[in-house]
Amino acid sequence: MVVPVVGLTGGIASGKSTVARAFAAAGVPVIDADMLAREVVAPGSEGLSALIDTFGADILAPDGSLDRKALGARVFHNDELRRKLNAITHPRIGRLSAERLSAIDASAPYAVYEAALLVENGLHRNMRALIVVALDDARQLERIMQRDLLSEAEARARVAAQAPLAQKLAVADYVIDNAGDLTALHNRVTAVHRDLLLQLGRAT
Repeated sequence: MVVPVVGLTGGIASGKSTVARAFAAAGVPVIDADMLAREVVAPGSEGLSALIDTFGADILAPDGSLDRKALGARVFHNDELRRKLNAITHPRIGRLSAERLSAIDASAPYAVYEAALLVENGLHRNMRALIVVALDDARQLERIMQRDLLSEAEARARVAAQAPLAQKLAVADYVIDNAGDLTALHNRVTAVHRDLLLQLGRAT
């Protein structure tokens, strides 16, 4: 039996991973789509072979692994290349996600599926609830530039590749504002967790 699945999304560098860790600390299984995305293109994988066939061997790092920054620099400025990338990775991520979800113990209250493009891909419609992590534009750009060592233009291109925050908020069941400190963030996660337990009939 697959447990109820709650989606977790937000803009790039909005703090989704921090929120996901807070849910995990509360005993909720978390599946990270970004980790699955790395897994399906690991060295020796069919996914990596398909990427090399499509984009060439120059997307590889010296150790033979995927150079995600090099690939990202190419696809984030080209809609056609980004569609080709998604056509290779998304079906493989979907299959692996289904495997991981089916393996979760049925005693878990629910599972959180963390992914940046839940709304863009329409996957949120198949989930019991959607949590959106919100962060203002200025802080988002600052975090992307610091985290990924990108220029402002590169950071803006990453943001532009995703749906606007307003579009995600419009379909959110819960919003977690990450403008405050970690204490405020964890308090909000706790409140959302408690409400989800009630809404899903999993409260004890």
